[in-house]
Amino acid sequence: MDSAILPEDDLLKLEKQVCFGLAVASRSVISAYKPVLDPLGLTHPQYLVMLALWDSGALSARELSDQLHLDPGTLSPLVKRLEAAGLVDKTKNPQDERSVIIEPTKKGADLRKGALKVPLEMMSRLQLSEKDVLELRGILDRLIDAGGSAPKA
Repeated sequence: MDSAILPEDDLLKLEKQVCFGLAVASRSVISAYKPVLDPLGLTHPQYLVMLALWDSGALSARELSDQLHLDPGTLSPLVKRLEAAGLVDKTKNPQDERSVIIEPTKKGADLRKGALKVPLEMMSRLQLSEKDVLELRGILDRLIDAGGSAPKA
């Protein structure tokens, strides 16, 4: 890691802020997904839900919320829209009546085949190699871990 410290006058420059770069990059990347996900009938947040379910199968709402780092109030309307589209089913957990199990329907599972082209298409649109993606994910994972362990105000 470079030990050089920015001159004090540069510390508060907008273009030097990690949070600004991440916010702009996030909006840019998410908007680039739209034309790729539209043919699948998914928004970006719905795509993330389906990715988690395709990978793990049936999950409790709590498990899905934890995996996606979403609060239940944000996750619930996403799941409702996916359920209305026939892509997921919600059922009461037989072991815990307070818990809901979410799983892909046959239609939802079949959608996975169409989604297989999404990662490569996005790498192409974003001009990223597989190596770039792996490096970027490593840095993002470190940021996520560090942010998760940061003291809450």
